[in-house]
Parts: sequence; C-alpha cells; structure tokens
Amino acid sequence: MRKKIVAGNWKMNKGFSEAEDLITEIADALEEVELTRVDVVICPPALYLEMATDIAEESNFSVGAQNVYPADSGAFTGEVSPTMLADLDVEYCIVGHSERRKYFGESHEFLAQKVDALLAHDIIPIFCCGEVLPEREAGIHFEVVKRQLEESLFHLPEDDFRAVVIAYEPVWAIGTGVTATKEQAQEMHSYIRTLVLKRYGSEAANEITILYGGSCNAKNAKELFSMPDVDGGLIGGASLKSDEFMAIVLSA
Repeated sequence: MRKKIVAGNWKMNKGFSEAEDLITEIADALEEVELTRVDVVICPPALYLEMATDIAEESNFSVGAQNVYPADSGAFTGEVSPTMLADLDVEYCIVGHSERRKYFGESHEFLAQKVDALLAHDIIPIFCCGEVLPEREAGIHFEVVKRQLEESLFHLPEDDFRAVVIAYEPVWAIGTGVTATKEQAQEMHSYIRTLVLKRYGSEAANEITILYGGSCNAKNAKELFSMPDVDGGLIGGASLKSDEFMAIVLSA
C-alpha cells in the first residue's frame, strides 16, 4: 500500500513563539489520535527546524525543510546545505515549489541538483510540479508537467527515484482559494503515475506517493483524497491553524 502523507508548508510565516505554539498544538493533537495510514510532515521556516525536530522526537510527525542549496558547504551566503539539514534530523525537503521557480528563477537542472544532494544525505525530496493558468488554458498542462519530471527527476536510477515524493500543485490554485476539482486532480495524478510506469515500471508507479497541493483545506480535503491516485496533500495556508491542519490529516 502506498504511503499517504499530509505535509504542511508554512512558507514565510509565524514568529518564533507562534511557531512553537503551533507545533506544540499539532503534536498534542496527534497524541490524541491513532494514525495508521498517514504520515504527517511539518515544514516550518529554516530558523525553526531545530525546535521542530526537538519536539518531533517525542511526537508522531516528521520535519521537512522548505529549501536547500545543492552543496555540502561553501561560499553561498544565506543558504542551507543538505548536511546541515541532516544534522538536525530533517527527514523531508520541498523542491521545485512554484514560488521558488517564479521568484528565484530555479531551473529544471538546478532542481535536479537539489534532488541529488538531498538523496545523498537520505533526505526525502517532496518534488513539486504543476502548470500556470495560461498553460492550463492552452491545453499544454500535461506537457509542462512531463517536462518538469523528465528534466528534474527521471535522471534518477530506480532505487533513488522510489525515495521521492511528488506533489502536483496547479499554480493557478495556490493561495487563490480556487481548487482543482477532484476530477482534474485525479486526471493529472493518473497521468503522472503513467509517466512513472513508462520510465520505471509498474512496481515503482504503484508505490510512488503523489500529493495534491493548491488551496487544499479542511472542507475539500476528503473529496480530493478520495481519488484513487491522490495520496495526500501538500498544504499551504491551511497548515497554519492546528485545528484545520488536523482536520485535513484526519481526512487522509
């Protein structure tokens, strides 16, 4: 059975005390439920990773980073290396989020380097892919996602690829309040799984976890997660409130 994951991407939000309170609230809530089918991942800003991993040691969630630079050390002011993340027991890291692509000009090649660097340190990449609205309207959304996967992931040998989590995030639905319909999400997730099948075979295609992101919230999560190829979600704004985030977790 494929691993189901609900991951919260906090982006650049919360002060230190707010972050501590939110993580503690989620940790306390997780103690009250028995999760057998879903893994929970919290991805706070880098400044809070050590605090998060300290709390995670006594709780039922994993910690992910929002970004990484693909070098172990060097003159890269302001960046965080995979070695640093590994030293903090960070288990996951988001790669290729549309905001990194748009605002920081991250190319397919650069994202492939990030994926390689994370895997070399046994950190699981959560690789984001998805189309912007003009690409969806032009009917080229499948080609866009295919290129993102081929140029940033499909260079991996099968054993390494199996460690990756894919997150489909239609860019037109991120932070807009507009969500892809369950049918649109299923259509793209099924397409991604077919691409994996062609590249790596049926076993890898059946095992790969594919998350949905893009205005996923407590009201629509259950419907989205009911689709056969949707294995959970990468949650943005709704992950900043413990009760709403937990409602999404319990929907998976």
